This record gives sequence, structure tokens and C-alpha cells, in this order.
Amino acid sequence: MKRSKPERQTRRALHQLQRLMARAVMRPLTRRDRMQVKWIDGRPTEIVVNQFIKPNDRLTSFERLEIYNRQYWFRLRDCFYDDYPGLRAVLGDKPFERLADEYLTKNPSQSYTLRNLGSRLVKFLVANPKLTAPNSELAWDLARLEWAHIEAFDNAAERPLKVGDLSGLDAAKLRLRLQPHLTLLKLEHDVADFLIGIKKQAGLRNEASNAMEQRRHRAGVRTARGLKRRVNFLAVHRYQDGVYYKPLEPGQFILLSALQKGATLEAACARLVRLKLAGDLGATVRQWFANWAALGWFYGLKPSK
Repeated sequence: MKRSKPERQTRRALHQLQRLMARAVMRPLTRRDRMQVKWIDGRPTEIVVNQFIKPNDRLTSFERLEIYNRQYWFRLRDCFYDDYPGLRAVLGDKPFERLADEYLTKNPSQSYTLRNLGSRLVKFLVANPKLTAPNSELAWDLARLEWAHIEAFDNAAERPLKVGDLSGLDAAKLRLRLQPHLTLLKLEHDVADFLIGIKKQAGLRNEASNAMEQRRHRAGVRTARGLKRRVNFLAVHRYQDGVYYKPLEPGQFILLSALQKGATLEAACARLVRLKLAGDLGATVRQWFANWAALGWFYGLKPSK
């Protein structure tokens, strides 16, 4: 039904008000965690706020809006804090807070769920190494692993294929789909065990005193800085409602990565020949596939045309 001109004007006015309110609430706080006193165009924020929020007998318009502004940012920080305990342990609390504010200011939430807050973090860290110096490469590995953990936790799990579903199929035409919750990682540092330990510590936080928590945090930072560089491969996946970090051999990573990028099974396996794996290559690959299928990593067949 076509709306009348007054109705259209009312809707436009409402949309403008909503956008103005969102912009005010989502503006970054000052260094002292207060609302900015100057608006985007240089006017006092109080003058702008007075246009759409009334004061009450206890608070000015500015003070009323500041409550929402601060709570919005505190909520974002809390989510970011909980999503990246490993990165926080490497950087320390203060540098991590600066990183969080820089990242969230330049990459504001654009999703209905705060789960996606860190979707652009790895790219941001690579572009801004000073925020994580002198442990930038270690920070990149941890951020990649922690984002993969988030993906594994709540990405879709399609109906998996069984080992028998692969029997008798033409490898030259067969393309396999890997589960949406599965992420393959090539890492420069052996960070999986470190992150598992940090997450266990976080699980005990509610039972610990502040002093004990501070000691654990300082120990975590020292351990992170002592991590040696070692190229390693991981599959981060979900199994029976739990998230797991499964170490992969180089050949397994190459094969799975090729399949994930759309290669046929035959083409993916051909890439293993150059590795010159010991023993019966065919038997080895069959054993790999039996294990992966048991974990439910494959969910669909897509024959080549």
C-alpha cells in the first residue's frame, strides 16, 4: 500500500533520528572513558544531544546519553576481552586495551551479533604491527587461532559423509566439501597448547582472588614470550559440541587445503607425490580419510562437469 506524504516524512524523520542516536552511542570514548564533549562537526555535543533527548530531574541530556555511550563501549570491550585471552596474555592488559579501542574504532560492529567483532582483526594486526610489537608475528598466530576457535564454535555443521560414501567414486571428478566450522592453519609458532592453558585459566577466574589472577597473568605473559618459532599445522574443528585443535602433518595440510579450495580428489592427492612420503602412499591416504570421515569433516559431493 502506498504511503501518504506525511507518513513518508514521518518515516524519514524517524530514520534520521535513529541514525543520529546510533552515531552518538557508537562514538568512541575519551581516554578517561567519558563521552566526547565535542560533536563530529566541532559543536558541543550537549547542543546536539539536547535536540533529541530530554533531561530529567537528576541528569542532563548529555549525562543520560553518556550512560548508553559508555555501556556500549564497555560491552564491546568485554566481548573482545573474552574472545582473545591468548592475545591479551601476550600483549598485557594495557596494550591490549589500546589495541581493542584502535581496532573497534576503525572496525565498528556491523553485525547483529557481537560474535563477529574479530572478523577483521588479523588483517588489522598485519597492517598495524606497532600495536603488537615486539611480538607481532606471535600475536598474528594467536589472533588467527582464536578467530578459528570462534568459527569452530558456532559455524554450521552439515550432515557428514561416512567412509562408505566415498567408496567406488571417480577420484578424477570427485570434489569434497569440508565442514564450515573447519579451519586449516599454518602457524609460525606452536601456540595451541599455550592457548589451551590460557583458556583453562580463564575458566578458573571466578574462583580466584585478584592477587592470584594477577600472578597467573604475569606468568602467562612470560610463557608466551618464551614460545619458540616452529612451523606447525592445525585443523580447528568442532566435534560432539566441543572445539578441538588437531595437529596435522604437512602432507595432510596440503591435501585438505587443496580440497577446501575446490581441487578434485585426484588433483589433491597428486600434490603429495612431490613430498615423497615413506611407505605405501595409497594406504596412508586411505587411513587419513577414514579418520577425517569419522570426525565428520566432509559433508558433500560435488562431481566435476
